[in-house]
Amino acid sequence: MIMQLKQLANINAGYPFRGKIPEVANSGILAVQMKNTSPEDIRWSNCIETEPSGKRQPDWLQAGDILFVARGNHNYAVLVDKTPVLPSIAAPHFFVISSTTPTVLPQFLTWQLNQAPCQRYLEQHTEGTLTKSIRKNVLEDLPVTIPDIHKQQSIINLADTIRQEQHIAEQIIRNGQQLLNTIAHDIIHAHKRT
Repeated sequence: MIMQLKQLANINAGYPFRGKIPEVANSGILAVQMKNTSPEDIRWSNCIETEPSGKRQPDWLQAGDILFVARGNHNYAVLVDKTPVLPSIAAPHFFVISSTTPTVLPQFLTWQLNQAPCQRYLEQHTEGTLTKSIRKNVLEDLPVTIPDIHKQQSIINLADTIRQEQHIAEQIIRNGQQLLNTIAHDIIHAHKRT
């Protein structure tokens, strides 16, 4: 079943900080910025503590929310996979997508937003030349395909397995490179001793 994203989720802009996000030690509130995320995860330990400064009441991030990077050359989605340890807000460069239906798994929606068909749609609708951005209504109108919940879970499981295999392959390559570097180092030092 093909639906528009707005039929499945609420989409809100991140918190409207004015200018640079202020770092406020021991505020007990985290700000998630683009530099703290990748398509794989949110690096919570790198998030700064801050104080919301505007009039708007913060939309606190919840497990299952999806952060969508709306500015820059790489628009991607990342899942808030667990309840943050401290109350947390998204920087204004994000849209926060919150599923409104139990028939769509947030993990599946995150996966689909990062796949080629959705990425092509977003690329066709970006605005700006130097700093590219996606408007809220473009994201709301994004067509997504929603299979039944069992198929969604199967796709998530497959994607997780492939991601783990990629990490293992990357580790094998790193280990091999380290081994070659060690051999090269040993050869040079052995040659110097003779």
